[in-house]
Amino acid sequence: MTKFESSVKLIHYPQTTVYDKLSDLTNLSVLAEQAQNPEFMQSIQQSAGVDDDKMRQATEMLSKLEFTRDSVSMQDSPIGAVALQIVERIDPKTIKFEVKNAPVAANLWIQLLPTSPQECKMKCTIGADLNFFTKQLAKKPLQEGVEKLADMLAVIPY
Repeated sequence: MTKFESSVKLIHYPQTTVYDKLSDLTNLSVLAEQAQNPEFMQSIQQSAGVDDDKMRQATEMLSKLEFTRDSVSMQDSPIGAVALQIVERIDPKTIKFEVKNAPVAANLWIQLLPTSPQECKMKCTIGADLNFFTKQLAKKPLQEGVEKLADMLAVIPY
C-alpha cells in the first residue's frame, strides 16, 4: 500500500466540532447545496488557491454526490458507482474510510489533534494499492489530491 500524506493543516475550530461534522457525512451534504452559491464557492476557491476550471469541475462533481451518515457516493463517475465509506471512527481523533467499487483498493484517514480548546490540526492520508507502473503515473495526482482535500477540509465552516 502506497501512502500519500497532506501537510498538517490548522483548523480554527475545536477538535470535537470538526470530528462531529466529518464523522457524519450527511453534514457534508451542505457543501453540495452550497456548490450552487457563487459567493460560497468563490470564498472556497480563494482559500484553496484553485483555478476557475478546477473549481467548475469541483462544483459539477459536488452536485453528483449522494450522502449518507457512513458514505458519500457518485453514481455516474467514469468508472461507475464509486463510494467512500467510513469503516472506523475513533472519537474524536480519527476517521478511516475505504473506497468501494473502485478498480484499485484505497483508503483515506483523517487525523485530528487538538492544539488549543478552540483549534485543532488535521492531516489526511491516502493509501492505495498500486503496482509499480500505476504508482509512477498516479504519484503526482494523488499527492496533489490529498493536499487539496486537506486544504478544502481546513477552510469549510464547521
